[in-house]
Amino acid sequence: MKVDSLIEKIYQLVRPVAEELQYELYHIEYVKENGEYYLRIYIDKDGGISLTDCEKVSRRVSDIMDEEDPIPVAYYLEVSSPGLNRGLYTEAHYVMQIGKEVLIRFTKSFEGKKNVKGILREVKEDSIVVEAESLITIPKDKIKSANLEGEI
Repeated sequence: MKVDSLIEKIYQLVRPVAEELQYELYHIEYVKENGEYYLRIYIDKDGGISLTDCEKVSRRVSDIMDEEDPIPVAYYLEVSSPGLNRGLYTEAHYVMQIGKEVLIRFTKSFEGKKNVKGILREVKEDSIVVEAESLITIPKDKIKSANLEGEI
């Protein structure tokens, strides 16, 4: 099974649990690191996520994953907050961060740079606008990763 379709299947299993427990299902990733597989589920809510929140979701998700068994190999389940330097994956994630500082890494050099840090000013259908030294319009297909720059 392809990773994208596996993630979609897991999303369909986990979303109702997150909603029932009143959390936002922020992001799901399934990765192989150092020969081990990890299913990472990121949850969020107003006021932040505590360890107790992660435990509550982890127990429920673990039960569903054991019952449905969508992943045919052994893996580690991790449930956590997206954190201060949260990744931006969806248009909604970008829109929620307008006016905040972001770090954008490019798939390859863009306008002579590997990345840009600045204030996210606008989100368009196929690009974003970041204010660094000047306003830079970045096509979404040039973005390798985007993260909020944490404020403490």
